[in-house]
Amino acid sequence: MNYISASWSRLPWPGDMKAERALERAVAMIRTISPNPNRAIFGRCSACSVRSLSVCGALDQNDLAEFERIARHVHLAPNEALFTAGQIARSVHNLTGGVARLYKLLPDGRRQIIGFALPGDFLGTTPSDRYGYSADAIDPVSACRLSRESFAHFIAQRPHFLLRINEFAARELMLAQEQMLLLGRRTAEEKVASFLVGWRERLAHIGDERQTIALPMSRQDIADYLGLTIETVSRTLTRFEREKMLIIVAGGVRLLDPTRAAAMAAA
Repeated sequence: MNYISASWSRLPWPGDMKAERALERAVAMIRTISPNPNRAIFGRCSACSVRSLSVCGALDQNDLAEFERIARHVHLAPNEALFTAGQIARSVHNLTGGVARLYKLLPDGRRQIIGFALPGDFLGTTPSDRYGYSADAIDPVSACRLSRESFAHFIAQRPHFLLRINEFAARELMLAQEQMLLLGRRTAEEKVASFLVGWRERLAHIGDERQTIALPMSRQDIADYLGLTIETVSRTLTRFEREKMLIIVAGGVRLLDPTRAAAMAAA
């Protein structure tokens, strides 16, 4: 699949070394939040740093041991597919590190990104026997992969775990509703501001509360998520920078006026 890659790492902002160092730490937090692959397999789930954020947070030690037994830890390189739309849905995935893009391809080849997954997100559940969307890695990704059959059996024996799954499903529905609003009657400026504020809140949920917002996805990814062109996204960010609402730094942006950004996002 060919699409434009406009990496944030190419965006220059000379002299702001403090912001760049903060951004590097933020990106490292996302990338290294997964368990150490060199750690012994036994007890990996108990030591997982995103356990409280994921579906596994509802499991006690006995259930966790069984979950660990049926799960397989996988690592993906950037742009490697976790699964593809139309593929037989044989597995579900619990993201433990990195960022994944979720998207669908339109009949004419255009791409619509429907979301970005962070550590703690649960991917691959579907009411049919095939995946309804594709997921691939933006940066190095790690995940726990479970076969649908084993996972279904695991849930059937633990009704309390189903409540946790329902919580995640409700959150996905809420995000889908917000995406519909985002693609609706909002201006380009409101869309970009809403994306930045929303992404910042999601990063805060996994422990990154810095003003500098790490953006591992490309501008084209953001454009495909917001239903805009890459040129419009670039012009909007440049305008925000000119108006001193943010600073564009290597790998992301640093909010200078989060109050204004939040007001635009709420419009």
